[in-house]
Amino acid sequence: MTVAKPQATGMRERAWYPYLLIAPSMITLVVVSLAPFIYAIYLSFHEAKFGRVRDFIGFDNYITLLTDARFWNSIGVATTFVFIAVPIEFMLGLIGALVLNQNVRGRSILIPLLFMPTMMAPIVVGLLWKIMLAGSWGFFSYNVLERFNILGETSIFASPELALYALIFVDIWQWTPFMMLAFFAGLQALPLGPYRAAAVDGANPVQMFFHITLPMMTPLLAVIGLLRFIDAFKVFDTIYILTNGGPGISTETPSILANKMTFEFWNIGEASALAVLVWIAFFAFCSIFYQVAKKRLNAF
Repeated sequence: MTVAKPQATGMRERAWYPYLLIAPSMITLVVVSLAPFIYAIYLSFHEAKFGRVRDFIGFDNYITLLTDARFWNSIGVATTFVFIAVPIEFMLGLIGALVLNQNVRGRSILIPLLFMPTMMAPIVVGLLWKIMLAGSWGFFSYNVLERFNILGETSIFASPELALYALIFVDIWQWTPFMMLAFFAGLQALPLGPYRAAAVDGANPVQMFFHITLPMMTPLLAVIGLLRFIDAFKVFDTIYILTNGGPGISTETPSILANKMTFEFWNIGEASALAVLVWIAFFAFCSIFYQVAKKRLNAF
């Protein structure tokens, strides 16, 4: 009997040991993410303006948002941004990864150079391109836009028709290398056996790509595409630096609108409702994406 007690104690310690290891991360997530989000839900059901939380008003903040043309404009801007930028980044990243996978000379030097835009802080990227595309004296605007009469003497970010596309260009420049290197890592991890068997059977590179590479890369493509989609929809830093949602509201995304509601209009209740609505939309989208990718693409 005296021997069994230390063994039982050791088993209990081993059972709790994994939970002790993840406890710091879980506590941090609860304090930094979960608790503020729960408080945001609480604020979304109250009249919270000018730093004061007042009466419970139910779904009034949500109804106000859903009937506000400015809110739907921000959703449209973010949707346009995502559905142009992410597919281009996806395709360019995949093509670049396939090229890098062909034992390109100087690849060990090229890869760190390609990764530089992604390593830069978004604020630095915004300041860099604000200078590059500034009026008629920016390096890119002077040598390309003005020389080919694409734009007049004003900055491209002052054009309601072109400002959003300039932001899309900046996002593609920054995040295509990330997609490229993620896909390149996936290509490097693929087994060589199926390719050797296909070569023996006489398959050409195009057939190998569509029948071997693409099916085996599907889980990685789905995960990276989903993460980039979410990140692009909630982009804030570069837009805040370059246009702050202007001119007018032509580049105002939900993140920019929520920031203005909080720090310019001091309407914290509606800003919280906006955050909750975006979370609900993404939760529904990710759930549907997961089920479709799991059943049809066998990605999860």
